[in-house]
Amino acid sequence: MNLESLSTLGYEDIKKDVARHAVSYEGRRMVSELSPMTYLPAIHRAMDETEEAKELLERGASVPLPSLEGIEWIMSLMGTGYLYNEQDFTAIVTFLNSCTQLRKYMASKEQIAPRIAAYGASLLELRQVREEIERCIRFGVIDDQASKGLERVRKKLAVAKERLQRKLESIMSRHQSILQENLVSMRGGRYVIPVKREYHKQVKGSVLDQSTSGQTVFVEPYEVAALQGELELLAADEAREESIILSMLSGLVEQEQEALRINIEVTGTYDFIFAKAKYARTLGARKVALNERGFLRMNGGRHPELKDMVPVSLEFGQGYKSLIVTGPNTGGKTVVLKTLGLLTAMVQSGLLVPVEEDSDFTVFSDMISVIGDGQSLTQSLSTFSAQMKSIEGMLRYAGRGVLLLIDELAAGTDPGEGFALSIAILEELNRRGANIIVTTHFSELKVFAASTPGFENARMEFDKDTLQPLYRLTIGEAGESYALQIAEKLGIPAEVIRRSHQLVVQQREQQGPETAAGRGKGIRAYAKHELRRNPGEDKPARVEEEADSAKDNKNPSSGFEIGDAVYVSSLNRTGIVYAKQDSMGIVGVMIQKEKMRFNHKRLKPYLSKDELYPEDYDFDIIFETKEDRKKRKLMRKRHVEGLSIIRTDEED
Repeated sequence: MNLESLSTLGYEDIKKDVARHAVSYEGRRMVSELSPMTYLPAIHRAMDETEEAKELLERGASVPLPSLEGIEWIMSLMGTGYLYNEQDFTAIVTFLNSCTQLRKYMASKEQIAPRIAAYGASLLELRQVREEIERCIRFGVIDDQASKGLERVRKKLAVAKERLQRKLESIMSRHQSILQENLVSMRGGRYVIPVKREYHKQVKGSVLDQSTSGQTVFVEPYEVAALQGELELLAADEAREESIILSMLSGLVEQEQEALRINIEVTGTYDFIFAKAKYARTLGARKVALNERGFLRMNGGRHPELKDMVPVSLEFGQGYKSLIVTGPNTGGKTVVLKTLGLLTAMVQSGLLVPVEEDSDFTVFSDMISVIGDGQSLTQSLSTFSAQMKSIEGMLRYAGRGVLLLIDELAAGTDPGEGFALSIAILEELNRRGANIIVTTHFSELKVFAASTPGFENARMEFDKDTLQPLYRLTIGEAGESYALQIAEKLGIPAEVIRRSHQLVVQQREQQGPETAAGRGKGIRAYAKHELRRNPGEDKPARVEEEADSAKDNKNPSSGFEIGDAVYVSSLNRTGIVYAKQDSMGIVGVMIQKEKMRFNHKRLKPYLSKDELYPEDYDFDIIFETKEDRKKRKLMRKRHVEGLSIIRTDEED
């Protein structure tokens, strides 16, 4: 499936949560490779296995899963000629004993968990290898009985150590009065006695070291030097015998390399399955029915990361295959998309999901989501541009069996064009056979959903009295935005709300069959939109021509008024007149908040101020800074000492 969409939906976070329940490196590796599947039998099997493991856990079973501690290191050195040490062989024995326990445990659960119990039969006990290691190594060290040669050497070592100890005791007894302390030490692997510095020549031997203060000299008496040499030779013989044993055991383990890999894979598989089951228990998740008919019923679905969310129910695939979800902001529309998308990905990954009974999921060949504004500073993409870039990908890959999730389609652009673009996109995606769940604020899409085969309206419920979202999805009805009511509750002044209501009524009255006047208004609205995004660049001639046909523009010979929109031919840009033409024929024009001056011959009329702004519009809002406007307002009320507004020559 589309990796970017899975990331948007939070799929990687789910994998991290599952991995926390794994106890072995192999189990965690399998979780990291988890991804949605599209082959129905494989999804069925994975989900059934997870369900069986969950049932075992709920029965209070303590599954003997090996941790594989130390095994990864051992397997990485296979075939390199490395001589394993005592700790390595101890880890191997622990692992093999765990495999035996796991095999017996799963055999006992064959009746209640037949699918996962079958894996246990593949575990190999490797009894001969295990017993040989246990015979040779006990409590982390090589046992005396590991070989005859080792037993013989260690007996000689014991005798030599006893003779050396008796000799040291005799020497210390004779030199008791000149010793710094009655204690035998070791320096450089050889036994020495601590003699006071001023008396060290009284002991015949070699000085091997001295204390930091210099008051104590560590002397190896000549009487023990020969015995120590003999001890070193015997220690070398012991090391040689131990190496022979470790080499023999390493060879046995190397011969069973493939068997060990099988055991690791099987135990990792169990760890993986039970990690999914443990995670399912934390969610209160369950198995769902699966189909390939394109029918989906999500009863009481909950987002795994939102513990307190109101469960969402939705259905499509019978009578309609796509939903247009409307409702207020913060009403939960985006949560619906993310919940549906994430649970779908989880189901197709063989995971149990937090839904109510009778839920039925269909298998999608792909799922693409466009959720979030997707703005990118590095790519200079606006919200609208980023979404359109993603929609372009949808149009390329949409088809039957593909689920498309779109949040606020065509948001961030002119509403007049936005709804038209939305309908055209939805028509094309629908023609290609995709399942589409889209959220929107465009009222026109409600009509589209009600009149277009394959689509159905859905709304997020909202309490009209408390103006609080209820986070419940109702299919078959369109929702309202409640924008004005919410704005009023959040403290927007009453006069602003009243004016908003007036404009809504006016807009509705103006809607209807297209007339010449209405057509002109629409064109001018489009021109205003073009002006706001600095139209001049790639300026469509059709806009000028059609706007002119709807209403005559100002004649250049009559001069430009403050507030007029003009086209600057030399810059191929559009701006607003802030200063009338002077005696030299120069006009002040502001382009994207930058004030410039041009000869009137370089300017062409674009839109008059009457078309752009209401009567008595305060142009200071456009041409002055916020700080200067505050100063001017204060100056109108009273004189303030030292308060001034500095204007540049260009502004004057």
